[in-house]
Formats: sequence, structure tokens, C-alpha cells
Amino acid sequence: MTSGPGLGYHPATLALRLVLEVTALVCFGYWAWHVSPQGLRYVTVVAVPVLVAAAWGVFATPGDESRSGNTVVATPGPLRLLLELAVFFGGAAALYAAGAHTPALVLTIVLVAYHAASVDRIAWLFRN
Repeated sequence: MTSGPGLGYHPATLALRLVLEVTALVCFGYWAWHVSPQGLRYVTVVAVPVLVAAAWGVFATPGDESRSGNTVVATPGPLRLLLELAVFFGGAAALYAAGAHTPALVLTIVLVAYHAASVDRIAWLFRN
């Protein structure tokens, strides 16, 4: 597969993507901390991001250059895109649900801009 001239596979965009992935996991942990009962906070603050990261890492579209190209569970591109949107925007929603409204809004704006810049990768996912 050739990535073409789009920004979705540019090293700077991929670096931003990595930052956004880690940010989403932190957001899920932040949410878990705020909604969990006192006695379960330390468990859920670790368990929720680990479960999200596991789903993120296991289900992938073979040949995706934004990843290693390998996968544990081969996932059709449109389904992978839904998973990615759920993780990225779910992180922003989790942040909002935990009461961090302004950071959630800023993250959402950054996510929309990132996905607009990555339209070539999104198109590739729809084709695969």
C-alpha cells in the first residue's frame, strides 16, 4: 500500500496520533477515577485504560501503515474506524462526563482537526 500525498501518514500526523491515543487512555482513567467508588478507584483507574488499550491493539486492519501493518484480529477498515472514533471521541466524552468540560471541548476540536487532516487514511480504511 502506498500512503500517497495525504497527511494521514505523515510522521508529524502519526506523532500527533500517538499523543491523542495516550491522551484518550488518560481521559478514560481520569473518568474512572471520578466515577468509581472510593475503594475501587485504584483498580478502575488502571483497568479501564488497559481494557481500552487492549481493544485498540488487538483489533486492526491488516496493512495499515499508521500501525505496524500487523494485527492479532483482522478487522475490516470501517469497523476499525468505528473503534478508533469510539476511543478518541470516547476519551473526550469521558473527560466531559468527569466534569472537565473545557478540556473535553478543546480535545474534541483537536480530534476533529486531526481526522480532517487524516482523510486519506480514513478513505483507506473504508476501502479495506
